[in-house]
Amino acid sequence: MEAMRMSEGNASEFPNIEEEPNADATRFFDLLKDSDEPLWDDYTNHSKLSAVAQVFTIKSDHGLSEAGYDKIIKWVRSILPEGNRLKENFYAAKSMMKPLGLGYQKIDMCPNFCMLYYLENAELTECMTCGHSRYKSRIGRVKTLVAYKKLRYFPITPRL
Repeated sequence: MEAMRMSEGNASEFPNIEEEPNADATRFFDLLKDSDEPLWDDYTNHSKLSAVAQVFTIKSDHGLSEAGYDKIIKWVRSILPEGNRLKENFYAAKSMMKPLGLGYQKIDMCPNFCMLYYLENAELTECMTCGHSRYKSRIGRVKTLVAYKKLRYFPITPRL
């Protein structure tokens, strides 16, 4: 109010204009709402977001497949009270966590750890150092190329 010199005149002369939040802010506010929403009514130990984050951590720590994750969640939901808000499968939980922006980039690499197929080397099909092929030989499936090894790059900036 002082910056716009509204304190000198009548503040009611200036309309209060509210803007809708942009898409990023909306996703962030949805996450905040999920972090405040209890897993079920009258339960305060875990929020919907904290429960999903902890199950994701267990999946990651123990190398569970998506099918294994789905089976565990199905069982857990069956023992929770009716009306619980735990996401029903891996896909739904992943889409809930996606707005956190903690994605990663897959980069193919030589199986002998000689080089990365990245930036100017992204189009190469053989290692420049050892000559090993980038892709596994696929008999009968010509369309899909599967790299021998992949590096997963987790950018630090979004995590800070």
